[in-house]
Amino acid sequence: MIIGSHVQMKAPLFLEGSVQEALDYGANALMLYTGAPQNTKRREIRDMHVTEAQALMKANGIPMERMIIHAPYIINPANSVKPEVAELAVEFLQQELYRVREIGARYVVLHPGSYTTTDLETGIRTIISQLNKVTVPDEVTVCLETMAGKGSEVGYRFEHLEEILSGLAQQERYGVCFDTCHTSDSGYDIADFDSVLDEFDRIIGLSLLHVIHLNDSKNARGARKDRHENIGLGTIGFETLHAITANERTASVPKILETPYIGAKPPYRQEIEMLRKGIFDRKVLEDLKV
Repeated sequence: MIIGSHVQMKAPLFLEGSVQEALDYGANALMLYTGAPQNTKRREIRDMHVTEAQALMKANGIPMERMIIHAPYIINPANSVKPEVAELAVEFLQQELYRVREIGARYVVLHPGSYTTTDLETGIRTIISQLNKVTVPDEVTVCLETMAGKGSEVGYRFEHLEEILSGLAQQERYGVCFDTCHTSDSGYDIADFDSVLDEFDRIIGLSLLHVIHLNDSKNARGARKDRHENIGLGTIGFETLHAITANERTASVPKILETPYIGAKPPYRQEIEMLRKGIFDRKVLEDLKV
């Protein structure tokens, strides 16, 4: 089972500390931001303990493609209303992609964005236009994330992502990140995961599914709100999420937890252990509140 979580990246060890945090959770995959997700300030790669992080990954038998990088959420390639925002999306995404290549990671998860005050079709056309201004390095794959559909978000239907992917000049450098909370909130019945995978395969193609964000949801299916919940405590439920982790069709796809802290403590070691065992224990999570 290839499973990990979002981890921090902070001084003094930076990436090396991120890998160690993942190992402390019993993970064999991880996801992180290369800097604060709400701004464009970034440290020099030479200061981020890249070599040490790579060595720690190798020593524990974890290939670098299981270090997933999440693009900062200030990047909104769907915004055609504010030219300065659109320009920032292109420039900063390009910078991030080169940083990912230097780090040695492969997959970058990117939110398709929100069209704000225009309309869905304009948003999709804008995403295609903006992404076509970016050069994705050969060693990197950008994964567009399935979204919940709150507000003016693009990407809450597989058809949106397929239309975007089909319009890109570098189609071979793009794929998809499937978020379980978002996909359920957008209306898909992921309790029947194989049927959802069949639909995904028909519209997009399973070969383009590179990352799964494994999250429970606080919302009813179809609510289009995007509020993550801890594994087994939400409306999706432990049984469904465990079945997704154990599904042979996605066995080679890293599953990344983005569940909320409990009592200011990360729940990832406990959640990963329960998913590996296939046994849910609510008390294990409740004890984190103490």
